[in-house]
Formats: sequence, C-alpha cells, structure tokens
Amino acid sequence: MSHRAGFVSIIGKPNAGKSTLMNHLVGEKMSVITPKAQTTRHRILGIVNGDDYQIVFSDTPGIIKPHYALHESMMHQVEGSIVDADLILLVTDINEKHDEDDVIKKLQGSLAPLAILINKIDQSDAEVVKQKVEYWQQKLNPKAVFAISALHEHNLKAIMDFIMEHLPEHPAYYDKDALTDRNDRFFASEMIRAQVFKQYKKEIPYSTEVIVTAFVEGETLHRISAEIIVERDSQKNILIGKNGEMLKIVGKYARLDMEEFFQRKVFLEMFVKVIPDWRSKKNYLKKFGYE
Repeated sequence: MSHRAGFVSIIGKPNAGKSTLMNHLVGEKMSVITPKAQTTRHRILGIVNGDDYQIVFSDTPGIIKPHYALHESMMHQVEGSIVDADLILLVTDINEKHDEDDVIKKLQGSLAPLAILINKIDQSDAEVVKQKVEYWQQKLNPKAVFAISALHEHNLKAIMDFIMEHLPEHPAYYDKDALTDRNDRFFASEMIRAQVFKQYKKEIPYSTEVIVTAFVEGETLHRISAEIIVERDSQKNILIGKNGEMLKIVGKYARLDMEEFFQRKVFLEMFVKVIPDWRSKKNYLKKFGYE
C-alpha cells in the first residue's frame, strides 16, 4: 500500500482566520487564537496522521509590510513555507482588500497546487461571495476556490478532500504519534502571550516577547517560570499594573490554559524585564528563536 505525505502551507494576511482554520484541521489548539492581528510570530507545524498518509500543516505569520527586524524574520518564515509547500492554502477574509497585493507577489513563482479559501462567509451574502470567487479565479487561477467559515467549521471537509487528492506519495516526515514540531515550553510561552494580547490594549502586546526560563515537569504538577520582555519602563508599569494586579490576571488565565493543555496542575511565576527596542535587534531576535 502506498503512503502519502506532504507539507500544506496555510498563508494569508493577519486576521484572515488562519489559526482558527489550522486548529480545526489539526483538531488541536495549536495556534494561539486571539482577536488581534499579527498574533502568530513563528511558523507552527500541526501534524495529522492516518494509516496511509501524513499531512503536515504549516501555520505562518500573517503577511505584512515589515517595519522591524522582527517583521522581516516573520516574512522569511512565510517565504520558507511557500518554498517547502507541496500544497498551498491561501486564506482570505471575505471583507479583505487585496489592492497592494503583497500576498499575490509572494505566491508568484510557486509551482505548488494552490487553493483559495474565502473565509468568514457567515459575515456576508451570496452575491459578494460569488464576486470574490470570480475575482480569485481570475487573479491567481488556483486549482480550487472554497467559500468557508473556519469559525463554524463550514466546508472544511471539502478542503480535507482537496488536500488528500493532491498529497504526493512519500514516506512520513515525522513520527506517527507527533502532533507538532514545537515543544511544551513553546506552547507555555504562547499561552502567556495570548493572555497579554487579550488583557492589554494598544502597543503593549506587539512590544512583548515571552521567554520560558524554567520548565520542570512533574507527574501531577508542572513548575514554569517565564520572563515577559518589553521595550520600555512605561510598558513594564502598565503590564504589571497597580500592586501587580494586571500581571496576576495574565498569570491566572495563562495558568488555567496551561492546566487544560498539559492536563496537569501548573505553578506559574512571571517576571517583567525591559530590553530597549528588542524588536529591531538581530542578536536578541536570534536569542528569542527568530531566524
């Protein structure tokens, strides 16, 4: 019996709903979902295994115009993902404008089969959906266009059928019990970062990085220490809040997310540290795991 395996790259602009889609396709809470754009900063692989196939989904940062060295690193990850792909899913929001065409530029030159996923159709009507389908067929001539709602899991089976149809013959790339290429420390830091996005407004979430400095696994309890990095003292004060109240809220909800994710009790301690302009400094970006 032949075995099939391939990399399926999920790309799109911030807020197109890529992470929600990824989580439904993989069936695990892999990518951090928050209502703010630009939450995904790293390429995250989610692996789906069957008896005779392995699908490696790659969720990438949303495509943006870079303003910092951090953004450049994020866009390198998108480009790498397109190069590696056996199949590309371009997720686009029904209300999205594609006048500057950064996304389209990134896709030109790729030979991988392309499917366009028009997401959030529950927020629109049939006529707009029809116009968008025609627009994309003309613009990129993809193998398929799907009108979907990732949130309501509408039409996701059709996407899986399309993927299975175009999956190349190849041995599995990862162990059959692997769910992702990321470790528990990575997911712990992402859960803290998700809470920073949820609890704070304005520039705070975009100026923060979370580093897990200690992760001690136990049978019934994980002990986790983390540093939240910000760029300025004023941000540190906002993050901590009066008498540490805000940081306690972040810690409480991050800990609850971790306990659900790891299926263990979690003892979490967090510290806030200032590193001026870390987003523009290559040495810090490298240290924090950005290419």
